[in-house]
Amino acid sequence: MKAVIYNDYGSPEVLRVVEIDKPIPKDNEILVKIHAATVTSGDVRLRSSDFPPLFWLPARLIFGLFKPKKKILCHELAGTIEAIGNKVTHFNVGKDVFGTTTMLKTGSYAEYICLPQSWKNGVVALKPKNLSFATSATLPVGAMTAMYLIGKANIQCPNLDFFNLKFWQSYNWHSPNCHSLNS
Repeated sequence: MKAVIYNDYGSPEVLRVVEIDKPIPKDNEILVKIHAATVTSGDVRLRSSDFPPLFWLPARLIFGLFKPKKKILCHELAGTIEAIGNKVTHFNVGKDVFGTTTMLKTGSYAEYICLPQSWKNGVVALKPKNLSFATSATLPVGAMTAMYLIGKANIQCPNLDFFNLKFWQSYNWHSPNCHSLNS
């Protein structure tokens, strides 16, 4: 499969399109064929190692002191499930999804990515039928942030589909003129 990688920190010229092995989903993962991904300020900061002075050393220790540890950038994506692991129960092959990786996992600048079905390690949901892949890929950032904070606060809401709530808030913010999301 093709992926955009970077082996050194720097300007956009450090990005290269290369062929790498297609990932194989583990028991609790889904394999997503990516149709759209985002470019965020976080990706630019990681690529260029442009961190505020106080955070420069801690960030380089986490992401790679001299060279990047994770070679493929990007968190947000939308695509179609191509395969599922043996223990996956929430998703089926052929379904369109959108989501994000965790804060420290990247990899959406590729044709495929494996993501866990559990929200504790990533946020994945079925893509609304009337939204494009490109639009859907831009929505998960708010949901991931909200779910992270809910987890940190240890808030127990067994009947609350928090991802759905955050999606609706984000959808209403980004698409005030759109109607009938479920049609």
